[in-house]
Amino acid sequence: MTKFTDLGLSPEVLKAIAETGYDTPTAIQEQAIPVALTGLDVLGIAQTGTGKTAAFTLPMIERLAAGRSRARMPRAIVLAPTRELADQVSEAFEKYAKYHKLNWALLIGGVSMADQVSKLDKGVDVLIATPGRLLDLFERSKVMLNGVQIMVVDEADRMLDMGFIPDIERIFKLTPPTRQTLFFSATMAPEITRITQAFLKNPVRIEVSRPATTAENIRQFVYRVPGNNALNAAKAKRIALRAIISTLEIKNGIVFCNRKTDVDIVAKSLSVHGFNAAPIHGDLDQALRMKTLDSFRKGDLTLLVASDVAARGLDIPDVGHVFNFDVPHHADDYVHRIGRTGRAGRSGEAYLLLSGADEKNYDKVLKLTKKEPETLSLEVDFSALSEDDTRQSSRDRKPRRGEKEKPAKAALKAAPVAESPPVDNDSVLVSIEDAPKRSRRRSKTEKPADTLEPVTQVEAENYGWHVPAFLLRSVNQK
Repeated sequence: MTKFTDLGLSPEVLKAIAETGYDTPTAIQEQAIPVALTGLDVLGIAQTGTGKTAAFTLPMIERLAAGRSRARMPRAIVLAPTRELADQVSEAFEKYAKYHKLNWALLIGGVSMADQVSKLDKGVDVLIATPGRLLDLFERSKVMLNGVQIMVVDEADRMLDMGFIPDIERIFKLTPPTRQTLFFSATMAPEITRITQAFLKNPVRIEVSRPATTAENIRQFVYRVPGNNALNAAKAKRIALRAIISTLEIKNGIVFCNRKTDVDIVAKSLSVHGFNAAPIHGDLDQALRMKTLDSFRKGDLTLLVASDVAARGLDIPDVGHVFNFDVPHHADDYVHRIGRTGRAGRSGEAYLLLSGADEKNYDKVLKLTKKEPETLSLEVDFSALSEDDTRQSSRDRKPRRGEKEKPAKAALKAAPVAESPPVDNDSVLVSIEDAPKRSRRRSKTEKPADTLEPVTQVEAENYGWHVPAFLLRSVNQK
């Protein structure tokens, strides 16, 4: 079995690796590190969780060990699609470069630009950045890229999903053609292939595919919830999620949602029912996102409710439980999600909430993994759902031949005020996207906004921050 000592790394780097507790490289590390040390370009095809960060961090430290940085002229750049992934790369440099006199700076949005400029003025060897913030500082003449010797592009497929490819191309053109490029992507879409052909020089292709099957040490469960339309099924899922979590002894867990609006709703639903939960997604303030992640890593936060983009690339090694509030749109994302638990030989549990609307995506998951999760037997009290909640509503039914389609009725009704905290009526935890659309043009019979009866403060808190103000003003206490 190959060890890190067999890869040509220096004693200083090997000492830092040993202090992290690792001695055996992953497949991508074993193949990429020796090639990268020679100065050749690398095209690595590997998913998150395969050890890519160390695969480019370790040889970069070795190659930059000899030399000094100059003010505003970094010698290496690492481009990451999200702030969280960039921060993770920064933490890797802090661990592995501790016995080298190398400087690095983290350039991400949502934090003080003045502090970043100050570091650049002093000179940094490595810039770890998101594309937008790097180009912003370049356009302000705060950083020059003509001294870059090594350029790393991480999670290129996610860059494509987020619309960063034009920025990546521009950054490539701003760096010297003599640079070494280490390029990593989980998939090779045509656009990704075009970029590698244009900017990489005879790269060594290293492919480490993610297995289509899930780890045997992860026990998987599926729980079917009533409700066929999106609003009612989401409500049933929140009820079921709380019931499932209540039966478990959870050290920590991640709840995955497909949409950012659902991330907020589910996190608030858990919080108001006494669970230690917080959301994380791209629309939240960066300082809050970093604080939330730090709390989760330290164990101060039990449940992290996340979107796929926000959680992609995060290295949280000891996650006990994963909950899929939605079936992901892409089947391989299911493997990626539940792979957050059961790492390093540990056991883990994954739960999937399944509604009628999820069946198509669920079939794709079963086809990929070739393993059906166990059906979870759990009595859940769905009495909070009305009779209409448990079957397809008339507004979701297509009109019969000769029948005119009826206009949608308002789905949002006044919530009863609880007598004592915690105040929560789960039916009002709806997102703007789930709520029926309402014309901004006021009808002749509609009351002007200033004559509508205001809701009470408790009612407003019940509705949360997702309901538009004009809907709150139009709700009367029943």
